[in-house]
Amino acid sequence: MNFNTSSAPHLRSNDNVRKVMIDVLIALLPATIMAVVNFGWNALLLCVIGVAGAELVELFIMKVLRKKKDFVPDGSAAVTGLLLALNVSGTLPWYLLLIGILVAIGLAKHIYGGLGGNPFNPALVGRVFLFISFPTQMTTWMKAGSWKISDALVTSATPLGILKDKGMETALAQNGYMDMFLGNIGGSMGEISVLALLIGFAFLVIRGRIKIAIPVSYIGTVLLISSIFYFVNPNQYGSPLFHILSGGLMLGALFMATDMVTSPSTIKGCLIFGFGCGVITMLIRYFGAMPEGVSFSILIMNAVKPLIERKTRLKPFGYVPVKKGAK
Repeated sequence: MNFNTSSAPHLRSNDNVRKVMIDVLIALLPATIMAVVNFGWNALLLCVIGVAGAELVELFIMKVLRKKKDFVPDGSAAVTGLLLALNVSGTLPWYLLLIGILVAIGLAKHIYGGLGGNPFNPALVGRVFLFISFPTQMTTWMKAGSWKISDALVTSATPLGILKDKGMETALAQNGYMDMFLGNIGGSMGEISVLALLIGFAFLVIRGRIKIAIPVSYIGTVLLISSIFYFVNPNQYGSPLFHILSGGLMLGALFMATDMVTSPSTIKGCLIFGFGCGVITMLIRYFGAMPEGVSFSILIMNAVKPLIERKTRLKPFGYVPVKKGAK
């Protein structure tokens, strides 16, 4: 009798990249719907362009530039495009979003060989590029519930912007906790409704698609640091609940920092990764020139991820370290 053998590990699964990406797209639907409800047809246009544009750009790169004639889209580009769209203002011109998509897919992803090789979250690279290159367009916010691009607010009209400029009392007077939880505020399209993000996150948890340790560590660190500063000066630094509900924290912690490629694979590594994101986020919010620091914190920790992986790598069963000097 002949036996066919292969090297370990011997694992079987019906999952593939396409199924995972479809689940992520489904999880982002509540946030997408809230974006359209609050910001109108331009928000819908941006989301459609984000998904379709990212897929077309990747198709061109794979089939024309990389000569992969048998390439079949796996949905990862669509996720990147939708996340990028949800990370911009509802007033952003569609052609600027396309520029961000080119940067996200072409530079942040395929310059490193494609899915699995990119060290940085592509959607965040695209967002930061747009933020640095087109700051006015990226920080002009629409009024929640308005479908007219002409109904835009000044660049500091988000809750975090008001907190930084005028203090917590003014920020809460204009944007209450329930407004931030439901999404009745200005800001990037996908970050405004914490409720919508939590619904999508719960779906991914049920499907087993997400690393819970990162959001727990990330949000927990923000909670701890903001609590300390709140007791120092409540009006200047804002309450812990305010920092959790406002800005891009929930979108970043639940959907961006948990990216499978650019985050650690071990539980210990995930906890360290989330802690670092939380610390950097709060340092930027408190002492930086910008009111928000989620995107930069995740990208910085993406760069640190290889070191985290090296220090938290699990040892093989039966492994005995060789002592220095031993032959």
